[in-house]
Amino acid sequence: MHDPQGGTPNVLSRFLLDGRVAFLSGAAGHLGQSMARALAGAGAHVVLNGRREGALQSLAAELAGKGNQVSIACFDITDENAVRTHLDKIAQAHNRLDILVNNANSGRPGTIHSATAEDFHHAYRVNVVAAFQLLQLSLPLLRESGKRTAGGASVVNISSMYGSVSPDPSIYGTSGANSPPYYGSAKAALIQLTRYAACHLASDRIRVNCISPGPFPASEFLERDPGFGDRLSAKVPMGRVGSPHEVEGPLLFLASDAASYVTGANLAVDGGWTAW
Repeated sequence: MHDPQGGTPNVLSRFLLDGRVAFLSGAAGHLGQSMARALAGAGAHVVLNGRREGALQSLAAELAGKGNQVSIACFDITDENAVRTHLDKIAQAHNRLDILVNNANSGRPGTIHSATAEDFHHAYRVNVVAAFQLLQLSLPLLRESGKRTAGGASVVNISSMYGSVSPDPSIYGTSGANSPPYYGSAKAALIQLTRYAACHLASDRIRVNCISPGPFPASEFLERDPGFGDRLSAKVPMGRVGSPHEVEGPLLFLASDAASYVTGANLAVDGGWTAW
């Protein structure tokens, strides 16, 4: 698509994902649903991954009802055999994977006093090891897509503001949402993995970037402690917490040709939290 005025590509067309295939882990989660809507709404066939089949089916039905292309891949991303099996299915059905979004997360709230070694093992297994394994096993498909798309294939890892700064223990109260030491440590490792992969895969035309969401509290935690949302908001330069839809634009940018010269970046979507 070209701008008839200047002969250069229309910048808005570079955000479109028509004909592309995206794999999204943690698709039925708090932010995952908004990510799925963004990718599907931009034209991609979205492979919805997660462990809760009912939630995936509900999301798939919603998206399909709007004319979007979706499929379900219900499995645990820490299961290497399941990853291989479903990547083979993507290869058979599409022979390409243009976008990989590592959004899966698992773990329990906690503190420096309640954390265990097993908590660390689990957090790293899901957030870092599984993300790397999924990327590694996807490389043949991503390389193929890198040859076909103007901006190359795109990998987007979902980290957290707590991969860059420490949580303030005074804000959590009785919400039960305490961000534990193993969560931030794993998310920090994911940011570094992003940088490493970006440098080592650039020659394959595979871009690897990261999004670090800020305070996007789930309603259950806000309801448990009515003051929790106010304390969170007071820490944000913009004076409020985020809404899940506010991650859609940043994800679409990094996933699309609009970010063709962006790799190795960590995009903070946190209302300025980490800018203090």
